[in-house]
Amino acid sequence: MSLRGPRIFLPALLAATGLLLASNLARGQAAQPVQDNLNLRYANGIAAIVENHVITVDDIRREVQPLIPEIQRQSHNEKEFNEKLEDLQENVVQNLIDRVLIVKEFNKDEKRKVPPSYVDNQIAETIISQFDGDRSKYLAYLRSRGISQKDYRKEVEEDMIYGYMRQQQSKSASTVSPVKIEAYYNENKERFYQEDSVHLRLIQFTRSADDTDETLHAKATEVVDKLTAGGDFSDLARQYSQDSRKGKGGDWGWLRRPDLRKEFSDVVFNLEKGQHSAPLIMPEGAFVLFVEERKHAGTLSLDEVRPEIERALIQQGSRQATERWLEKLRRNGYVKHF
Repeated sequence: MSLRGPRIFLPALLAATGLLLASNLARGQAAQPVQDNLNLRYANGIAAIVENHVITVDDIRREVQPLIPEIQRQSHNEKEFNEKLEDLQENVVQNLIDRVLIVKEFNKDEKRKVPPSYVDNQIAETIISQFDGDRSKYLAYLRSRGISQKDYRKEVEEDMIYGYMRQQQSKSASTVSPVKIEAYYNENKERFYQEDSVHLRLIQFTRSADDTDETLHAKATEVVDKLTAGGDFSDLARQYSQDSRKGKGGDWGWLRRPDLRKEFSDVVFNLEKGQHSAPLIMPEGAFVLFVEERKHAGTLSLDEVRPEIERALIQQGSRQATERWLEKLRRNGYVKHF
């Protein structure tokens, strides 16, 4: 039974930090303490009891501290920071609660076990990657937390269980029917409207003090003649261009009409895929423009956006399935908040 409902998550913050639970290592490498008011909020040092497991202020602080720099970057003032910090603390408490309930669910099936070698390998990797392979630093970290190697081994095992069980829930929503995809497309067609855009490459001849429009036109015409004869635009850009993208074959990526100066857009959007422009003379130099790909304004077809819709629906279904599963675990478990 749960004595208080779960708080709403901070999706943007959690996505930015990748938070489900901070890793065991992050717990040991926390940022410098800040005024988090946890001792005031939980005067008895206990935030919650889950089954027979006590979640303490120190447990919360170990999870929160590595994430504080992120909310500091996202906060514009102290009030906003404090609000985000409080929400983060509540979400960490809920994650710690869920962790206990998920491990309990895993252990209901006595046949499910984490092979000891998996835990050994994870600890060995942690010692190498986070403690420079120095076992004495690893042991000092355990002492700083006041836990034994056996305790830490249990934490690692439970982290693996937590990740495995969450992953299994996500897999349960890994397929979406074609009917749902088509329905989503029909209900959200405005999302799939695209403006005119081109995948642009260009060659630039920068105007020097001695250059006239005529000399620039002659340089650009030499390149245009080679293109007309079948030359590869990317190779010619690397050879002749004087702009910052010459090393990339003059590649400027996908651009919409508003992204370009009118002098360029008027030329580019009258070209089709595989076409190049005549020399374009500008105050700063001469340009030859090339359209590698072209997308005309309009609503993309269902076939064009099907993979995008499928990914979105899978993610949505995974979130919903996981939340339903967690709600069930919370209803069937003993949880007391303080």
